[in-house]
Amino acid sequence: MQLNGDSKLWGPGGFCEDEYVWADCLEDVGNRCVILPLSVWLQAVDKLDKETLGKTGVFAAAGEDVRPLLRFLAVIPVIALDFPVFSDGRSYSTAVQLKQIHHYLGELRAVGDVLIDQVSNMLRCGFDTLEVRHSLTQTRLAKYSREIFPGFYQPGASLIRARSHRIWYSVSARQSCS
Repeated sequence: MQLNGDSKLWGPGGFCEDEYVWADCLEDVGNRCVILPLSVWLQAVDKLDKETLGKTGVFAAAGEDVRPLLRFLAVIPVIALDFPVFSDGRSYSTAVQLKQIHHYLGELRAVGDVLIDQVSNMLRCGFDTLEVRHSLTQTRLAKYSREIFPGFYQPGASLIRARSHRIWYSVSARQSCS
């Protein structure tokens, strides 16, 4: 189930090594960290020992119902949410639900058609890492990742905050009129 051999894993600290492999079943991977499709993970979860469960992540397609995972969130190390095309934003909603409503603390990963225009919003919705296969996006993230996110007016699910508590309140009304 490898999405793309040319993809790179990126987080707010820059590109990093991906310890997970993609597979369609557990038998294919041995003792490595793996990401399985949601349906396969749900069938296997009761058969997994604690060590294997702690190294087994879940891939959910865009729009796929993740509610069956809710009772397992404390033991799932990574959930990968798919963006099949740039214009499909369903995984943003799933990310917000998992991080803000259900308080998922593991790694939330965006995969698929991840482009530079989406990075800021993905992080604000709670994604921790992005699996980037688009070469221009890889180049821009490698070169400019520190300048991309100066701060935001509205709160979001991520830990990225504006530089000041009220960034819009940097100039008083009297100063701006004089």
